[in-house]
Amino acid sequence: MNLPDGLLDTGWTLVAWLLFVGATLIAARRAPWRVLLDSSRLNAFLAMIVALILLWHLQAGVKPGLSLHLLGATVFTLCFGWQLAFLGLSVVLLGVTLNGAAGWQAFALNALLMAGVGVGVSHTAHRLVDRLLPGHLFVFIFCKGFFTAALAVLAVGLVSSLVFALAGTYSGQYLADDYLPYFLLLGFSEAWLSGMLSTLLAVYRPQLLADGSDALFPGGK
Repeated sequence: MNLPDGLLDTGWTLVAWLLFVGATLIAARRAPWRVLLDSSRLNAFLAMIVALILLWHLQAGVKPGLSLHLLGATVFTLCFGWQLAFLGLSVVLLGVTLNGAAGWQAFALNALLMAGVGVGVSHTAHRLVDRLLPGHLFVFIFCKGFFTAALAVLAVGLVSSLVFALAGTYSGQYLADDYLPYFLLLGFSEAWLSGMLSTLLAVYRPQLLADGSDALFPGGK
C-alpha cells in the first residue's frame, strides 16, 4: 500500500489510470450526493477524511511499496455507501500523496488497491450479509463491521501481492513469506477498530449510517 513512483513499469501505470478514471466517473455519477446536504453527514464525511489521512501516515514497511497501515474502507462504506466511500478514500489518498507519502504516478494504482478493493469487498460483503443473515445488532456489528473489515484488509494485501508478483517487482515466495503474514495482524487491528466504531454508530448515531433506520435490520426483517 502507498506505492511510490517507479516501482511498476509504465504499462501498469497507464492501465491503472484508465481503470481509475472509469471507476471515478461511475462512482461520481451514482453517488448519493444529497446526503451531504445534511450538515451532520457532511461534517462526518469530512472528519472521516481528515482522520484517515492522519491514520494512513501511521505506517510500517520493510521495502518500497510493502507498507502496512489501517484502511477504514469498511466504516466509510457503512456510513456513506460504496460510491462516496470510494471517492472519499481517493481524497484521503490525495492528502497522503500531497504530503509525500505516496507517488503521483502511482496514485491511480494506489487508489484502485486501497479504495477500489477495500470498498468493493466491503460493499459486496455487506450485501451478502443483508441477503443471507437476519437483521440483528449482533450480526451488524460482527459481520458488517468486524469480519468485513478484516476481509477487506486481507483482500487488499492479496491483490497488492498479486500485482507485485505479476509485475515482477517482488517474488511470490518473498511476498508470501515476508509480507502477506503481516496482513493477518493488520486485519485483526482493522476489525477491532471497525467493530468498535460500528457499535458506537449503531447505538448512538444510526442516522450517520448509509442504510439509515434499516442498518440494524436489513431487508426490513
